[in-house]
Parts: sequence; C-alpha cells; structure tokens
Amino acid sequence: MALALALPPPPLSQPLKPPRKALSCRCSATSQQQEGVIASSSQLTSLNYRPAVILPGLGNNTSDYDKLKLTLNGYGVPAVVAKVSRIDWLRNAAGLVDPNYWRGTLRPRPVLDWYLKRVDEAVNEAKELAAAGGWLARVYMEEFGLSNISLLLTLGTPHLPPPKGSPGVIDQTRGLLNYVEKNCSKAVYTPELRYVCIAGRYIQGARLLDDPNVNPSSAAYVDIGEPDSEVAIVNAASLSTPVSPTFRARFVGQGYKQVCGQADVWGDGVVPEVAAHLEGALNLSFDGVYHSPVGSDDDLRPWYGSPAIVEQWIHHLLN
Repeated sequence: MALALALPPPPLSQPLKPPRKALSCRCSATSQQQEGVIASSSQLTSLNYRPAVILPGLGNNTSDYDKLKLTLNGYGVPAVVAKVSRIDWLRNAAGLVDPNYWRGTLRPRPVLDWYLKRVDEAVNEAKELAAAGGWLARVYMEEFGLSNISLLLTLGTPHLPPPKGSPGVIDQTRGLLNYVEKNCSKAVYTPELRYVCIAGRYIQGARLLDDPNVNPSSAAYVDIGEPDSEVAIVNAASLSTPVSPTFRARFVGQGYKQVCGQADVWGDGVVPEVAAHLEGALNLSFDGVYHSPVGSDDDLRPWYGSPAIVEQWIHHLLN
C-alpha cells in the first residue's frame, strides 16, 4: 500500500537535492515506544497539513487501515481510506477472459478500472487531494496527472516485475508490472514531487534446497537488471537469523522468488526488499517490519502502519 499528499508545498528556502541514484537507508523498527508517538503528535495537531489518501493493498479492505488513519490524524494529517472490500478483489478475475492474461501481457485497464474509480472517489472525498498508492499509484498518476501531487510514499509495494527467464518464476501480475515499468513515468525525486519507497526486513527467505556454496550470513547482491540499481542485502546475523533455514524461511523464500527471482533475500514476509525499492526514489528499509495490517501486532510483529513505525516515516508527510 501507499499514500500520497496533494497541493505542492510552499517554496523552500533551500531546495531539496534529488538523489543521484536510488538511495538506501536502514532503520530500526523497535527504537521508539508508542507513548513517544502520542506525546509528539499532540504538539502537531494545531498545524494544517496536507491530506493523505490511503489505498488498501491486495486482499485488504478499508477497515484494515482504521488505526493508521487515526495515527495520521494524531499528527494532524487528515486521511481518507479508499473504499474497498475483500470481495471487491474478485473483480480482478475479469482478467481471466483477456487473452493477454494468458500471454503474460495484461494491462491495468480495464481490469483494474474499478480500483482506479475507488481512488478517484477517495480523492473527491478529500476535496483538494489527488493521490494514489502502491504500484497502481504510478498508473493513476499517469492517467490523471501530477499537478496536485507533491509526494508518493509507498509501503512494501512491489514496484519491479520479476526477471524474465528465471526458472520456476511466474509473473503473478500477468504482465501488469511490466506494463507499469515500460509505460509509466520514471521516479525522479524533486522538491515538486518526492518519491519515497519503504521496504520491510521482517524475515529472510531461503531456498528450497540448500546450496553448499552459499553462506547465508554473508553479504549478497541482487542485480535487478538496471544500472545503478544493485541493492545490497547486508549481513543480518544480529537479527537472529538461523544457521539452518526453517520451513517458514523456505516457504517465504518461494514467495520472494516469484517477485524478484531470488529466494534467499530479506523482505517483509510478502514483498522482498529489493522489489520494494525504485530507482530514482529515496529508498528506506526498516528492520523488523511486517507487510500487512492483517496478522500484525504492534509490539511483536509491527507493520508499516504501527504507531512506532509511523513515527519513523511521518516526517516525510509533515515536511
């Protein structure tokens, strides 16, 4: 999922410098207590911040984000959640009758028109807001324009299509991400439109079969096929990585493999870190952060919208 702000901010005395390439930063997900969020947010409620639209991720519904909406309100950020129910996602089955689905060349429209309509309804509800989230954000921005959008912030969004020709990898989007990659504008971090992509490092995946030539505690690099887009998966032994991969790590790894072509990488339990970053954006990675509000726990398994995690990225909405 993701959220974005509308209405360009007032001129800056010192303009922001866009990153030369996809910048990356590691952050801890457990460094702040929830009480600190409440105390700090109480000082901000009198300010008038631009509103945000929250778009539910695949399989989620509007009510899953009620707590995140309240958390943002606590910081003085008005928020609207697009109206989506779980059963709505069955509408995507319409793509099955499109020959492009079976060829792996499916396009977002008209299959996802229902979702883009919900985005537009949320935008109208927010009145002065035009925003979208996830990889569909780029489709929405391409179709409806950028004039009212000043920030796109994505949370665990798979931005990149899986590499072609990888054994055992099937594009789960049936070509949708390939379309976005080829037809949507590239991310360029500027003072007028900022791209911030946040990834979670909740669990490291593992291959189904052990490779004796691979040291799981060493640094690895994943080449996603773009110059200057090589993402380092750093040594994470301090996060209690087991020496022998567990069944869970192997299971999660197979999910990661379908997204980025490699199983033994870090991710939020659903989306691998390397796929959640976008070349040209400000890319951040948070340790210990889970993918979805469903199945999360603010203390033991926080997700991107847990209060202690929001505290670490909220400044991108407030500045």
